[in-house]
This record gives sequence, C-alpha cells and structure tokens, in this order.
Amino acid sequence: MASTVSFDVVSEFDRQELVNALDQVRREVATRYDFKGSKVQIDLGPTDVTVVTDSEMRSSAVQDLIGSKAVRRGLSLKVFDWGEIEPAGGMTYKQVAKLQEGLPEDIAKKISRLIRDEFPKCKAQIQGGAVRVSGKSKDDLQRIIARLKEEGEGYPVALQFKNYR
Repeated sequence: MASTVSFDVVSEFDRQELVNALDQVRREVATRYDFKGSKVQIDLGPTDVTVVTDSEMRSSAVQDLIGSKAVRRGLSLKVFDWGEIEPAGGMTYKQVAKLQEGLPEDIAKKISRLIRDEFPKCKAQIQGGAVRVSGKSKDDLQRIIARLKEEGEGYPVALQFKNYR
C-alpha cells in the first residue's frame, strides 16, 4: 500500500525579520549624513508599512534602504507592494507599502492548473491562501517544486514550500 506525500505552496514572510529590518533602517537613517536634520518616520501596521519623510528623494532613499535590509534578512522584495509617493501636508510626503501575504486566488489557480496540466499523477487543492499538492511519488513532488521555483520568478508574490511530508 503506497502512502501519499504532500506539501503546501504558500506566500508568507517572517514578521519578526521585517521588524528587525525596519529597526536597522531607523538606526541607519539616524546616523547617515544625508538624512541629518530631516524628518523620517517609519510605521509598521498589521498589513502595511508607512514611510513619512520631508522630501520625495528621501522617501525613495528610505524605500531602497528598506529593500536592502529586508533582502539581507532573508525577505523577498515581492513582499512589498509600494504605492505612489503622495504629499501628506505640512511639507511631508507619504508612501505606503502593502505587505503581501497569502496566495491571491488567481495565482493559486495558475499554480493548480500548471500542476494539473504538467503532472497528471499529482493533485493540487486550493486551501485559502495556499495550494496543497499531493501525490504518491516524492520524485514527482520534487519535480513540481523545481518547476514552480523556475516559474516563480514570473509571479508577483514570493513562493515558499512548507509541510513537505
């Protein structure tokens, strides 16, 4: 009797690593010469990061800093969905980055369709913000993971593979 093996395709990030990256950015902004005497505020909400600065140039510099610190801490840049830099009143500019967690329904359907078309012996089920892939052969599942990693560059979200059993 052959047992089935499975794994989940998810899109998530480590929130504590994001908090640490933002703390590093705050410390670097406080010590950098080009930010001397400027107003920079970085707030982490439940679903977004808000950056308030006193110029558009500094806002884009803070965005670059956040990206570089996040990558160093193992976070993908696809986690951030940066919005436009908008005037916030009082000579300040605001930029909001939505944090993307969970697979959107259209991406989950694409992944499910890819697995169904290319790997007929395996089954994919959409479960909320994840896709559960199951099959009888570990080799098939490893080929699916390799295929999704190669295909994953085209997706607007970062893919992770969890619960491989």
